Amino acid sequence: MVRSEESRVSEGTSTRAERAVRAALDLFLPRVCVSCDRHMDAGESGLVCSLCWSRLAVLPSPRCERCGHPSEGRGCRFCETLPPFVRAARSVCRLPHEVGSAVVHALKYHGWTAAARDMGARIARLSWPADVIAERAALIPVPLARSRERERGFNQAALLCDSLASFWNMPVWHDALLRTRATRTQTRLTPGERSANVRDAFEVPVNQGGARDRMRGLHLVLVDDVLTTGATLNACATALFNAGARTISYATFGRARASGDR
Repeated sequence: MVRSEESRVSEGTSTRAERAVRAALDLFLPRVCVSCDRHMDAGESGLVCSLCWSRLAVLPSPRCERCGHPSEGRGCRFCETLPPFVRAARSVCRLPHEVGSAVVHALKYHGWTAAARDMGARIARLSWPADVIAERAALIPVPLARSRERERGFNQAALLCDSLASFWNMPVWHDALLRTRATRTQTRLTPGERSANVRDAFEVPVNQGGARDRMRGLHLVLVDDVLTTGATLNACATALFNAGARTISYATFGRARASGDR
């Protein structure tokens, strides 16, 4: 059907009005990059400027085929920290780093939840083994303690899951994994202390939406903002595996340096 001249004029007027509103907002309320505090150009979208995204410290190659950790071909020591039922792990960038750390802090601690969209987009573009791409059935966010989520107002892992799901076109199971107790922050703990801190801190609920029946025999992808030693993700994966999941993979935005990294 051919649109009427009146309809085309109306759409053109609306488009011009929208451009005028955006121009006025940029003039009186200029958008600032959450990483470098530079005023964003008119053509830039999101909360991080294109220059900062270009400076992101992506993990160097070559990388381990299984865990995605930088490797020099002498065997991967990071893989040794993963349970045998974890198939693969992938991360976008190295942390700490000026840009990556600023983006994560903007999301987690400053409430810039829109940053999760662009972070999820970059996770979605990571390269995965073919069997992971063929088998992955659902995304599961690493849960926060209820008190921490109430204080923050959101779970950053859940926001990343929702963003990633829109690119991968797959479901997010927000209720499939629960944190059973509050734990100390992992920031200043040793690797051994981290593992002890989160041991048995997660469970798959028995009667909540039939989560255990839903995941039986499936390949699930755990999502979090940062992989440090892997203690939290490993504890979550163990709970999922014990509840019947066959295989688990990890997807995160950032990854901390491991002992012996170049």
